[in-house]
Amino acid sequence: MGILNGTEPKKVFEYFEEICGIPHGSGNTRQLSDHLKDFAKKHGFNYNQEPCGNLIIYKPASAGYEKSPSVCLQGHIDMVCEKAMDSRHDFKKDPLPIAIMDDEVFSKGTTLGADDGIAVAMILAILDSDEYEHPAIEAVFTVDEETGMEGAKAFNYDSIHSRRVINLDSEDEGIFYVSSAGGLRANISLPVDLKDHKGIEYDIVISGLHGGHSGEHIDKYYANAIEIMGRLLSFLQKRMKFRIAELSGGLMDNAIPREAGCRLIVSVENSTTFEQEVAEFESIIKNEYKANEDNMMIYCENLGESERKVLRNDSAKKVIYLLTVVPNGVIKMCREKGQQDMVETSLNLGIMRMSDEKFFLESALRSSISTEKYALSSKLRTIAEMAGAEYSERGDYPAWEFSEDSYLRDMLIRLYESMFGRSPIIKGVHAGLECGIIYNALKPVDIISFGPNISDAHTPKEALSISSVERTFNLLVSLLRELK
Repeated sequence: MGILNGTEPKKVFEYFEEICGIPHGSGNTRQLSDHLKDFAKKHGFNYNQEPCGNLIIYKPASAGYEKSPSVCLQGHIDMVCEKAMDSRHDFKKDPLPIAIMDDEVFSKGTTLGADDGIAVAMILAILDSDEYEHPAIEAVFTVDEETGMEGAKAFNYDSIHSRRVINLDSEDEGIFYVSSAGGLRANISLPVDLKDHKGIEYDIVISGLHGGHSGEHIDKYYANAIEIMGRLLSFLQKRMKFRIAELSGGLMDNAIPREAGCRLIVSVENSTTFEQEVAEFESIIKNEYKANEDNMMIYCENLGESERKVLRNDSAKKVIYLLTVVPNGVIKMCREKGQQDMVETSLNLGIMRMSDEKFFLESALRSSISTEKYALSSKLRTIAEMAGAEYSERGDYPAWEFSEDSYLRDMLIRLYESMFGRSPIIKGVHAGLECGIIYNALKPVDIISFGPNISDAHTPKEALSISSVERTFNLLVSLLRELK
């Protein structure tokens, strides 16, 4: 007997537990893809499995819906594999150790993979049953969403005939997503020259910042450690001479950097003044961010006399120039009706590194308007070229643009209000979704994204609300019934 046996809706949780028993981390989805293929064969459904593991299953319309436009149900089959430090779980071969506590399903010491396993389970429950009324269904299961949406990028969209798409990869019940940002990664590489220099070496660390996801949290206006380092260097540059020996900051281009550090060389006679200037800047910047950065600090340690390779003056000026003029944070807020509280375009200055030959900056650009994304990238290219730096792009993915007219959205709102007695939240997300790739491959296309409550996704604390799954599944079934 399964852990979830008897949990409602029964078929959904039966399939969810089945999925949890099959390893399906990103890059390791073949076994689950084959399992879904066998499901299609067992039920006599037509299907197509792509070499990468993407799969589409076709289910004919129920009686009375033969002339209704078909609908695509979509979710991804890979999961993020994270575990507690004391866990011995092997994601490549072990079933997930799922359990229930009160209203939540979780996995002991590991991620649960409800993102997006519960979507797959709901789709399978609908495909498996003859009791639900619906148009012809095209069930699309993609691989490796969590590692760059690679499955969605590789999918053969000629196999999808539907122009109504229901994406089930959302984690907040009662919130319907109607747009998502596109993005790309921007890299600036500046050749630098160094020379030997003697003086007092200082280790400076900016730390204690909030950090966060560069899409979801960019509108919180948290401090960016790399941007602050640029301001500090510019502040000092106007007051005294110093040499730059080291620069670093940030870990990922899609995370707001919490820390940045540098090693500076200062003359003996300027050392006391230098420390006073750093302290003054710390006071200034703390005052600016007092509303949302309680733990910010700038640590400045005198390491004594040293001889180090440092940036020559011309290279140092270019580095400080780039750190000063490269934009960061919210560039523009959305002005579409009902979307005014959403960021439209942003840039996160995510990584800063320096070697003996080059200075590097890596940024994540996002926009819900494709032309704005490329305009911002063009601005970065111009800034880089003005400094004599090289500029390159990678990881480009498209936006899912908001549509004023959406039959799915309007129908879902009416159903939600009648079923639950309250209005849903309609919003866009300033992050990438597979919907963006699907939208651009199939447009004109009507897309909506929703799902049940999943807390702490991508962490070992991930939990799935049982009651929320039941409500969300009933809403999905009702929506399919109305699509005549």
